[in-house]
Amino acid sequence: MKHHLFIGGIVVALASSHLAAAGIAPADIGKTLTAAGSPMAADGPIPAYEGRDQPLPGWTPEKSRTTFWKYHNEKPLFTIDASNASQYADQLTPGQLALFKVNPDYKMVVYPTHRSCSYPDFVMDNTRLNVGTAKLSPSGNGIASGTLPGIPFPAASTGLEAIWNHLMRYSGVGMDSVVRTVVSPRPGAAGFIDTAAITTMYMPLNAKGQQSPSQGGGNYLSAFVQLSEPPALAGQALIQKSQFENAQESFMYFPGQRRVRRMPTYAYDAPMLGYENQIMVDASFTFNGNPDRFDWKLVGEKNIFVPYNAFGMYDQDVKESDVVNAKSLSPAARRYELHKVVMVEATVKDGVRHTAPKRMFYLDSDTYLALVADDYDAQGKLWKVRESYPMPVWEVEGACALLPYAQYDLDSGRYIADFIVAGNPSRKGIQWFLESNSTRFRSDFYTQDNLRSISER
Repeated sequence: MKHHLFIGGIVVALASSHLAAAGIAPADIGKTLTAAGSPMAADGPIPAYEGRDQPLPGWTPEKSRTTFWKYHNEKPLFTIDASNASQYADQLTPGQLALFKVNPDYKMVVYPTHRSCSYPDFVMDNTRLNVGTAKLSPSGNGIASGTLPGIPFPAASTGLEAIWNHLMRYSGVGMDSVVRTVVSPRPGAAGFIDTAAITTMYMPLNAKGQQSPSQGGGNYLSAFVQLSEPPALAGQALIQKSQFENAQESFMYFPGQRRVRRMPTYAYDAPMLGYENQIMVDASFTFNGNPDRFDWKLVGEKNIFVPYNAFGMYDQDVKESDVVNAKSLSPAARRYELHKVVMVEATVKDGVRHTAPKRMFYLDSDTYLALVADDYDAQGKLWKVRESYPMPVWEVEGACALLPYAQYDLDSGRYIADFIVAGNPSRKGIQWFLESNSTRFRSDFYTQDNLRSISER
């Protein structure tokens, strides 16, 4: 029997979707289904899965990726703006629609759809092993069993499984770059907040081969951020570790005090330091950190316009002004395609607080990457809209990274964007690593003592 959900006037069919495919066979992964359990075949306006993306000849990791993508000369299909957004309302989230109302100059340039996110063979093999065997911990705040790196829950049957698929996304064992964070001016002001930071992220459970969730003490993501601009903040540094069952562990080095301080509450809805309370810690990459303050509900599937193959957001050879505009990121840097998404609703648990007590997430059905999120305030009013900008990373065999992201505050009209590489003086983009012997890709780098050691030099 076919079941339907009615969401905002949209009928979402579940029977033919991969959400209803609890009985998938491991052999189907990579044959008729993507790693996430989504059918590879075309489905209405969504074309067939293309498979692993490859660069044009001559590309190396030091070069800009944009012109080496095989579709870089592709023409847009159309542009959505304030004058025609209502025509596409069924393929937009409520937050996306609201952006056209608060910013009449906001645009979304839509291109042909390319389902091109893939994974290395060992990740596909591990994902097959997870079919029907991976399990969440009893608390739901971690993964008790499974084989990593891989998608823990292909064809996720619950919202919590779906969001853990996003949190455990694979894009190599680590990345390294100098990235910028920008915050648009306050109303009536002219100056941006604009910082630059040496940034390294290490995913120990993404090491090539087979890992169990318990390896490394359950730490699945470590980050090191050291500010280099503006001069007044240069040297300030943060180490943060995300781990199963426990809240994120954070340590901050303050140059003026020459001290490392533990930040016991730097998680969940705590505001990121230095950005005028514009974004919460758990809003990075659309959603980041522990999911235990929310109940997660799998709502259904829908075709919407989402950021995809967003090479323009990763181009270090363009000027910062080519990407960062006064009220939004440049439409030329953002690329949108029509994709099927998995919708997951998060509502704050009874007895727990969060400044955004309701959130709706839109996860790519081929990868479970959280591409768009709509946040609602305590009065149930739409408040903030986030987008993350994925791109296939060739050095990790086409797995899609999810680093640059933006959040728009519908009340203040301000926005924040992170992991911007445009305008880097060194013209060095983000580098990802399938494997690495770097000391920054070891767990002992992400300790309080090491942060003190490397900061006080």
